[in-house]
Order: sequence, then structure tokens, then C-alpha cells
Amino acid sequence: MYAVSLSGSLRVLSAIGLAALGLPLTGAPRAMAQGEVNVYSYREPQLINPLLKAFTDKTGIKTNVVYASAGLNERLAAEGQNSPADLLFTVDAGRLSEAKDAGLTQPVDNAALKQAIPAQLRDPGNHWFGLTMRARVVYASKDRVKQGDITYEELADPKWKRKICVRSGQHVYNTSLIATIIAHKGEAFAEQWLKGLKANLAHKPAGGDREQARDIYSGKCDIALGNTYYMALMAKNEKNPEQKEWGKAIKPLFPNAKDRGSHVNVSGMALAKHAPNKANAIKLMEFLASDEAQKIYATANNEYPVNPKVEPSDIVKSWGALKPDSLPLENIAKYRKKASELVDKVNFDAGPSS
Repeated sequence: MYAVSLSGSLRVLSAIGLAALGLPLTGAPRAMAQGEVNVYSYREPQLINPLLKAFTDKTGIKTNVVYASAGLNERLAAEGQNSPADLLFTVDAGRLSEAKDAGLTQPVDNAALKQAIPAQLRDPGNHWFGLTMRARVVYASKDRVKQGDITYEELADPKWKRKICVRSGQHVYNTSLIATIIAHKGEAFAEQWLKGLKANLAHKPAGGDREQARDIYSGKCDIALGNTYYMALMAKNEKNPEQKEWGKAIKPLFPNAKDRGSHVNVSGMALAKHAPNKANAIKLMEFLASDEAQKIYATANNEYPVNPKVEPSDIVKSWGALKPDSLPLENIAKYRKKASELVDKVNFDAGPSS
């Protein structure tokens, strides 16, 4: 999947990886000290630091983390067997599947993980495991949208013309959603649906999910697509109190709640193929799937726990019940490339008048 040079660039990247982790630049990677686990993470520090601290407090195992918003899969590929990484954390099932397909992961046949994490939220070959769920819902204006339910299909209805806001169609949150439309309805339907959604946009796709709530607040649009946890982030944002007003202006509608359920995606983890601290890495994986860690996820991140024994936080429960689409997440990975191609084919990001 990736074109990798195994010459000097590998040695440079490996050195960078070791330095970033605070590890020595000399000697064999497998000579690392006992009691550590090294993580490459797409997840933001504030979202996982409470969990890693709890793990260290419980086990005494130190965690070393490299954070990045992009490029970690490529970095793992370039480092090869010299990589210091034990675990890969991602914000999306697609990146986990890409890592597996690129040969960057190894299976973990672990009873505790299988018991805690439902089958549709993990790789069938045990190469990756979901840790938290988020639903891709519709943000709706409390003042201007009176209906209490909606479907994804309805977003292409002309009644919403010039009333919908959304971030880039190529963002992973949206390509994942489009992939589920393909899985359920077929490629031809998905293309026509995208054309209809594009025609209903209030303006060119822009910003992140919070900016869609902002635009509903300001009256630029009536509905938008967004992830559930951003609603909690806005409601609790003391540093940027204007975001509290954005959040107060919207209500969540859970699409397709009356039939197949709402699209969910996961943050997740995978064991790196050449993990030098494999035993410690698996201990961390088991901890993250445990009731204790899932409760931390639920309260700190306001995401849905994947462990069905653990309840969501109070603010998440206040939004109403989530009926997750039972489509296995491997289908997202299967159709996401096609979803991206359809976004380009209909020129989605050019906006409604293109």
C-alpha cells in the first residue's frame, strides 16, 4: 500500500521515532527497558492522557506517546522492524484497517478483549479493536427545525435546499458515513444521494463539526452533520464560551433510529507488527477495554463506551437513546476508497452551485 525506501530514510525515521519517545538512539530496539509501552497516537493528548495515567498508576508500566494528526501509518511502514511503536491509536476504523492491510499490525487473540468489545466493533481477524463509539448525527436548529426524527436519505430531499452545512466530504468522518450508504444502498444510490445533498448545501463545505453548529446558531443553515461528542465539548467549553451558545442552539437527531440505526465509528487500537514490548502492550489493550477504563472514556471524552456493560455519561444520555447501525465496521474500510472517489466525482466540496 505504501512505497517505502529501506535505505537511509528508514534509519532517519527510526531515529526520529526513538528520539520523540525519549528512547536511546543506539542499540537494538528490543533492548528497551522493562516496564514501558510505546504508543503512536492519532488521538489528541487530552483525550487519552487520563487513561494512560490510570494505567500507569495501576500497573507501574510507563507509557511513551508520539502524537500526530497524520502520517503515523506511513511512519510505521518506513521504520519497519526497527520501529519502537508497540500500539497504534486512531480516531477511525478506516485507519486501523489501512494499517492492517499495509502489514503494520499483528493479531491479538485475547479472551478479555473479545468479551468486552462486540464483534462488529473489532476486526474479524483480531488485528484491531474499537475503544469508543461516536455517532454521526444531524445537528438541528432548536428554533427552526420542528421534526424529531430524520434519516440520512432525507438529507437529499429538496425540502432542505440551501439549509444544510457540512465539513469537507473528504474528511474521514464523512467518507466513513458515505461508505455505509454504499454498503446499505449500493454505489449508484450513494452517488445520487451525494448529488442531492450537495444541492441542499447552504455554502461550500468548510470548517469542522463545531463550525457547523456555529453556522446553525448564526442562521446560515438549519441542519448539519456532526459527531456526538462535539456537542459535549461545546457545552463544557470554558475557554471559548461562545461555543456554549452554539451548542445551546442545536439538538441532536439520530438518523434512521426507526430502521437500521445511526452510523457509528470508533476510536481504536492495534498492536504493531514489530512491538518490542508486546506483553506490556497487551496489558494496556486489556486495560483500555476494561470497565474501569471504559468509564473514564465515558466521563472524560463523552463518547459511547464499546463495552456494553458501561453506561454513557449523563450528558450523553440526555441526548436520548442511540440505536447503532449494526453494520460491521470492516464495511467502512471496504467502501471508503469508493466513497472518496464519489465525493470527487460529484465535485462535492465545490459547493451547491458548482
